Amino acid sequence: MDLSKYRNKLVGSEEERAVSPVIGVILMVAITVILAAVIAAFVLDMGDSMGSGNVNAVAETDVQDGGNETVVTVTDIGDADGVTVVGSDGTPINDSTDAIITSTGESVTFTNSSGDDYTTGESYTVQAFTGDADSSLDNTSSIDDQTDSSSIIAEFST
Repeated sequence: MDLSKYRNKLVGSEEERAVSPVIGVILMVAITVILAAVIAAFVLDMGDSMGSGNVNAVAETDVQDGGNETVVTVTDIGDADGVTVVGSDGTPINDSTDAIITSTGESVTFTNSSGDDYTTGESYTVQAFTGDADSSLDNTSSIDDQTDSSSIIAEFST
């Protein structure tokens, strides 16, 4: 039994064959490349390079006694590791760990009676930050240099 004439009807002759096998191979290669890229993005953590956004926290400031005392109270720590007061030059105004608020409901009082904390007549910001909140912040360099990220959550003038 000669099946060659049936084969020609099913498969087609050389002139009648379509290009679908070529398209099929190209599609399979494209799917494989896309799948490999997605897996590599998850494995190599490439999506993490976008950085973090703003730090979220809520604080209240209360300037009392003609600017001699300022009370900073954190009403919601949010995703911040800590909150501190920063001067107009971008440096924390106090390098003590007592000046870092690390939990909701905590307050810190800054005074200018000794001249150690801040100067009357200046503007200050309350900034939430992520990073190591257990160590003291250095008041000789910018808060951005000492933390992973920071955001201004309140401003006040004395």
